[in-house]
Amino acid sequence: MMKPVHLAVLLLAGVPCLAGGRSYVIDPSQGEVAIHVGKSGLLSFTGHEHHVLAVAFSGRIVADSESVGSSSVQISFEAKSLKVQDKGEPAGDAAKVEAAMTGAGVLDVAHFPTITFVSKSVSGTALPKGAYDLTIAGDLSLHGVQKAFTLPVHVEVSTDALVASGHVGLRQTAFGMTPVSVAGVVKVRDEVGIDFKIVARPEP
Repeated sequence: MMKPVHLAVLLLAGVPCLAGGRSYVIDPSQGEVAIHVGKSGLLSFTGHEHHVLAVAFSGRIVADSESVGSSSVQISFEAKSLKVQDKGEPAGDAAKVEAAMTGAGVLDVAHFPTITFVSKSVSGTALPKGAYDLTIAGDLSLHGVQKAFTLPVHVEVSTDALVASGHVGLRQTAFGMTPVSVAGVVKVRDEVGIDFKIVARPEP
């Protein structure tokens, strides 16, 4: 079923930076990547959404305030670390959904352990109070399939952190995965929604 996600960001003019770009390391303990998986089909009203969190991810951002196009990002997710949240799930169902999600029918983490996004271009608009609205285009590798992928990202930069957030949709079938169905009537939607907040700290 999934996801997730790699993004590139830039420093604002006026925020201290190094000539030629400044490097940041993503801090997963301060960020969150949440995947929302809905139901479809004739009896979709009998089902419920599944909420999944990406627990283990890492990456590096190079932010160049003088040349936005020179900014870059790489982010990787451990597919097996995706965790279905208990909230909203019938008792005992979260573990079953997680097993199906990471199994051979969907993510197949045994063969495809890593999900990655690598940026190729960055464009955007400066906003007041040290913020940017960016469009980040790159390659998303998921379930052994690599495709061009675009992320709309809102960025806020301070002297000690870079925070990028946004929402994007992803179709499972585009990456060779088959949405789960029950008797062909209740099934998981092809498109999943991803909300992300990435926090990165300057490299020493």
